Amino acid sequence: MPIDQPIVLTAAQARVLGSLIEKEVTTPDYYPLSLNALINACNQRSNREPVTDLDEDTVRMALHGLEDKGLAGRARNADSRVTKYEHWLGEAFNFTRAETALICVLLLRGPQTPGELRGRTERMHRFDELTDVAAGLQKLMEREHPLVAVLPRQPGTKESRYAHLLSGKVEGATFAPPSVYVPAGGEGVDSDRLARLEAEVVELRKEVAALRQKVDDLFA
Repeated sequence: MPIDQPIVLTAAQARVLGSLIEKEVTTPDYYPLSLNALINACNQRSNREPVTDLDEDTVRMALHGLEDKGLAGRARNADSRVTKYEHWLGEAFNFTRAETALICVLLLRGPQTPGELRGRTERMHRFDELTDVAAGLQKLMEREHPLVAVLPRQPGTKESRYAHLLSGKVEGATFAPPSVYVPAGGEGVDSDRLARLEAEVVELRKEVAALRQKVDDLFA
């Protein structure tokens, strides 16, 4: 049922909810998720900041908390001997695909710039321009109970970062309209592409580091 009051998730609940949202879109053949699959999704080494090591009890407790809030729980129509879990974000907030993608990545990766969000949401929803990301963030900020806020710009940076509010208020956050950095000379398209490439490079580096760690563990 629709959520009509502010929600405050624990860090574990935010990670579990974000993981369920992500896997529904990126691996629909394996969704809803078994408990073991959900634990692995929460603790995967790529596309997560910070990387966690949640145990079974922690994930179970997080699921109970999410169920009490009407955000996730046992899959209602799963035809399986193994208990599986799903999120109910659509019922709770009636998000668009763009809003779902943004909230998901913010839950999984923490505060990010519009450029980072555009690159990291591509597997879930394609934003053609940075202005489309800004529009999605604006909708999330304009809800009766805002779900996203703008963080104070860090020294030496050109883009503001945005954070979700599903874990409560963020110190210093505001609800000013999102601003997308466009360099002098109207090179907005080039800046857009650069931000996207930078996000992809970061992802690739993390995946390579994770693979190296696995190799080291095998031969340790």
